Amino acid sequence: MKISTRGRYGLRAMLDLAVFSGGEHVALNAIAERQNISENYLEQVFSILRKAGLVRSVKGAQGGYILAVDPAQVTVGMILRALEGELAVVDEKNAGEGVENAMLSCLQTNVWNPINASLNKVADSISLQDLADAFNKINAAPMYYI
Repeated sequence: MKISTRGRYGLRAMLDLAVFSGGEHVALNAIAERQNISENYLEQVFSILRKAGLVRSVKGAQGGYILAVDPAQVTVGMILRALEGELAVVDEKNAGEGVENAMLSCLQTNVWNPINASLNKVADSISLQDLADAFNKINAAPMYYI
């Protein structure tokens, strides 16, 4: 599975929102500027995230976006599923009988299903709060000058 630009940018934008919102609304242009992502593209991404119930929007001069759910309750899997659909590397469908379908079934059961399960387990085990904490730790690392 390859995560699309929408999924990658959406995850970055959600992390940006978790790190920089401080409980306040964040203007989309501020996220776009920090992440070097087109504001028009982010509008499309945030429309999907809003429909999924992950962010709320406020219109007006002081408007912007804010997380709709506590970042500890939002997982990478939730964000990626909202933007990408089901997280699966392959989903073979058997069409009947025969050697070909037996092989497809064998591969689905013994290869693709375990990979899909692992992918979903990892994506669901990482919260937005985990990522924000990791970012803050990396960003606060002391600088050494020679």
